[in-house]
Amino acid sequence: MRTLRVIPTVLKQIKRSPIRSSLTLGGIAIAMFLFVMVESMRSGVQEATEMTAGETTLVVYRENRYCPFSSRLPQYYEDRIKQIDGVASVVPIQIHVSNCGASLDVVTFRGVPRDSIQHAIAKDGVIVEGSISDWEKRGDSALVGSALAKRRGIKVGDLFSAAGIDVFVAGIQETSQAQDKNAAIVQLPFLQEAARKGGTGTIVTQFNVQVENHNSLELVSSSIDETFAHDEHPTSTFPEKAFVGRAARDIVQLAEVAGMLAWGALAAVFALVANAVVLAMRDRVRDHAVLQTLGYTGWLIGWMVLLEGAIIALIGGLLGGIAAFLTVQFGQFNMTMEGVNIEMATGPSAAIIGVVLALGLGMFAALIPALRLARTDIATCFRAV
Repeated sequence: MRTLRVIPTVLKQIKRSPIRSSLTLGGIAIAMFLFVMVESMRSGVQEATEMTAGETTLVVYRENRYCPFSSRLPQYYEDRIKQIDGVASVVPIQIHVSNCGASLDVVTFRGVPRDSIQHAIAKDGVIVEGSISDWEKRGDSALVGSALAKRRGIKVGDLFSAAGIDVFVAGIQETSQAQDKNAAIVQLPFLQEAARKGGTGTIVTQFNVQVENHNSLELVSSSIDETFAHDEHPTSTFPEKAFVGRAARDIVQLAEVAGMLAWGALAAVFALVANAVVLAMRDRVRDHAVLQTLGYTGWLIGWMVLLEGAIIALIGGLLGGIAAFLTVQFGQFNMTMEGVNIEMATGPSAAIIGVVLALGLGMFAALIPALRLARTDIATCFRAV
């Protein structure tokens, strides 16, 4: 119990050097803000690109093509893909984007056949405003993802224009899937005509294929590519998340490089806490000697130093972690490249990990100074005054 009773004393010691403590806390908060932001980006990339058990979606794209503008496949491929063993359903999709490069604000239009709208809605998608029936009534209508609607201030009944396409907003889709919450679903014939990519009913960007058994993904993928290998428009077929990782390869590499910044942020936390503790020990040699004369053992004083490092790191980590979490939560940052979307993870896991790491690093940074002080006798303390 005595080890906990010294906490108010430790807090008073921290307050005695307000400028140094504030600068240290600010530095730790900035470092942890950077760490949590980077980890949120890396988590979003991992979530968007790592295959999970039970995945049943394949994306059929034009071979050696990357940007949606360059991938052109005949729509009649749909009938031939349906005849391949293991295929459950096929949806031809036209993709039109406002920018094919990496960007934080790209509008993605996704054209699907009117009778395939149920396959185009996300598995967990819910139409929170408007309805699918309203979407079916107008050829120029769109079901807009919730993130896109929030980012552009769109509501049902609005006329929305982007990338040379003018649509009527018939509904808002709420979903956790980054590919769907940042896209506008429109009717395929309308988008084909509006985008002027070959005219109605002839050319699409890709086919989304649902397989009957997730264990047959590779077999069905190979069968599709073999079917069109000698056609004028050969295909490359990938599982959906592998396709996202391939299309957003620059963002994936950016996330890997950003991981170095995360390690740098942790190193900064360690250095800041260690520096603060060492400076505090130099300033409090007299105080430590007096505490020992009052009956405080060397190990209890060492414990107080350890607590000081932990408290400084914890407060700074909480400030930076909470600030980063709120920034990601309300900012809903979305990175788009070649028509695929990767969203920064908005869960609290990165912030919690950051705070725990900051606490651990703070205690570790204060450990050696605490051990040295615990082994220093009262006479040595007085001689150092």
